[in-house]
Amino acid sequence: MPLIVTPNQLARRAEFYSQVAALLNAGMGMIQALEMIRHKPPASSYRAPLDHIIANIKEGSTFTDSLMTVGRWVPSFDLALIHAAEQSGRLPESLRLLAEYYQQRAQLVRNFMAQVAYPVFLVHMALLIFPTSLLPELVWQGQAAQFIRQKLTVFVPLYLGVFLLALGAQGRRGEHWRSLVERFLRPVPALGRARHGMALARLSAALEALVSAGVSIVDGWQLAADASGSPALRRAVAPWKARLQAGETPGEMVARSATFPELFSNLYNTGEVSGQLDDALKRLHRYYEEESSRLMSAFIRWFSMLIYLLIAAAIGYQVISFWKNYYGNILQGF
Repeated sequence: MPLIVTPNQLARRAEFYSQVAALLNAGMGMIQALEMIRHKPPASSYRAPLDHIIANIKEGSTFTDSLMTVGRWVPSFDLALIHAAEQSGRLPESLRLLAEYYQQRAQLVRNFMAQVAYPVFLVHMALLIFPTSLLPELVWQGQAAQFIRQKLTVFVPLYLGVFLLALGAQGRRGEHWRSLVERFLRPVPALGRARHGMALARLSAALEALVSAGVSIVDGWQLAADASGSPALRRAVAPWKARLQAGETPGEMVARSATFPELFSNLYNTGEVSGQLDDALKRLHRYYEEESSRLMSAFIRWFSMLIYLLIAAAIGYQVISFWKNYYGNILQGF
């Protein structure tokens, strides 16, 4: 997998699974389908893994075993779902579920990036404008070098810090950092609930896909918690396996866990008791996706307003300081 996962990479993964599912449904064999995709893959980086997978299938390996030979190119979540689908004979349907899952993840990331774009722009404008003492020298005296040097000392460490934070938060290697960020942001009004809602939406979508593919509910919860991206959810679900195998139900576990909201617990238990768990998980995914988007929008509105107020206060301070010094110099002349 790449260092940092982007929406386009998630969308290309969705396209790959969708193409394989469509070709299998059209009556093609797995080798023929993969060879056709290899000629025009979602991205050029797919050709080398596809060559390896095709060669292994020709030697007699299953699709799952062949995927496992390409290292971390395929996440463990995908492998578990595909393995269960091969055993149950529902591979095309499961590949479509994976395609929908990655398309939803890509859309979720795009929506988040669109929401934070304006506040990020405001922060950049504020960093460019202040300190204002450099602007007269830039405009009237043309001293661009000093202005550029000062801005580089601000933007380069800022971009480097954001890159390293994003890189460190990817996957298992960033578990400690992700946990710290989650604990730090959880008390923040709106933002903490929005991030937790996003994690619950991802967990619901992943669990619904796994259960529909035939993965056992015991393994499904562990894999879905990993797919949620939340260390808190992963820690809450990790001890469940032994108790689930002993006969307790996931609904009972969810009800006892403080990590899951009451709404999630009630709806999940209703779906579990009524035998309509897949429908309940779809509704949970839609609800938490919409709720987290609403909360994130509210947080961004208040954050943007705060940036506006800080810029206005700084400009007001500069104006007052200018006129105070101006009239002070005049009064000193009398």
